[in-house]
Amino acid sequence: NLTMALTAKSMPYKQNFGPFAPEVYRMPMSYPFRDGGQDGAAAAREAITRIEKQIGATSVAAILIEPIQGEGGFIVPAPGFLPALADWARANGVVFIADEVQTGFARTGDWFACAHEGVVPDIITMAKGIAGGMPLSAITGRADLMDAVHPGGLGGTYGGNPVACAAALAAIDAIREHDLTARARRIGEIASARLRALAQQVPAIGEVRGRGAMLALEFVRPGGTEPDAALTAAIAARCLEQGVLTLTCGTFGNVIRLLPPLVIGEDLLNDALDVVCTAIGDLSA
Repeated sequence: NLTMALTAKSMPYKQNFGPFAPEVYRMPMSYPFRDGGQDGAAAAREAITRIEKQIGATSVAAILIEPIQGEGGFIVPAPGFLPALADWARANGVVFIADEVQTGFARTGDWFACAHEGVVPDIITMAKGIAGGMPLSAITGRADLMDAVHPGGLGGTYGGNPVACAAALAAIDAIREHDLTARARRIGEIASARLRALAQQVPAIGEVRGRGAMLALEFVRPGGTEPDAALTAAIAARCLEQGVLTLTCGTFGNVIRLLPPLVIGEDLLNDALDVVCTAIGDLSA
């Protein structure tokens, strides 16, 4: 119930599941494509001002944020946004929590997305890439916060599952052994170059964005920023017909996200990009 209260995406996550816990507030994220290219410091000031005016700094328990939004549209905040929020939280005794479920474990070209700007959260939530597909999640944080709970207070039936934990240790070893953080950056370089070149020819591509191997294309009506969810869905369907799995996301359903495996070979990566680029070119025409 608390998790559903946190999300701003009603369908399919929270519709018909209410009522939800009160006192959960959503503040504006830095969204360079849709906030006029506002710099990170200015975007952070706007969010902080709303926090102070609507809630009051002394009444805030925690700020929970995805360093790069996932379901929200793979939105990379402007540089400086995350550090400014983290600094404000620290100065006001507010716990700064980074949701790195999608961004963690080398996906963005570093172990965690917060590291790109030197942000050290008080708590990090983790899952997905932590165990190479096995069901596992984890939380880590400052010792005083983690030790505040009595022994046995944080746990569950599947906590410490030995098979999932073994898979996680193997996945972490593989990330280190094969330097998959560097591999993610290389995937990003290859894919971004091709997608940005395509964007120069296709007005329906509003923005190509992402970090490392966490990439997205936002589709709009040519000549503006009006979301084009229908085109986005059609492109995803065409890619699926050609054997390439993509996912749509974003508040308006107009973003295609690309999450290639970090161990993908460059030939296969380029084959997949051929399918994506052809689908975009054909359907946007």
